[in-house]
Amino acid sequence: MLPAAHRSQVQSLYKRSLKLSLDWYIQRDLWRQKALEIRARFEQNRNITNPKEIKALLEKTERELQEWAHPDPYRLPTGPEGTKWERNLPPYVHDAAAAHH
Repeated sequence: MLPAAHRSQVQSLYKRSLKLSLDWYIQRDLWRQKALEIRARFEQNRNITNPKEIKALLEKTERELQEWAHPDPYRLPTGPEGTKWERNLPPYVHDAAAAHH
């Protein structure tokens, strides 16, 4: 069984892997296949207990995530920096009475 620190680091890498894959595979069916591949890669190393091997795998995975980063990550259209972010905000109304107090 992994120490808690390693477990949380592995979980973080797994979540980041899935999130990063969404930048490359927007269609859900294609992404699902990639998610299954990612899960299989993590499962392959599940029973490794040697601390040196674990450290090397964590570092290798971190490097792979950095190399695999998308140059133009997918943004939800209505999320921050998305194409529809704050598109239809109500007009700004300047309250002249409040400005003088």
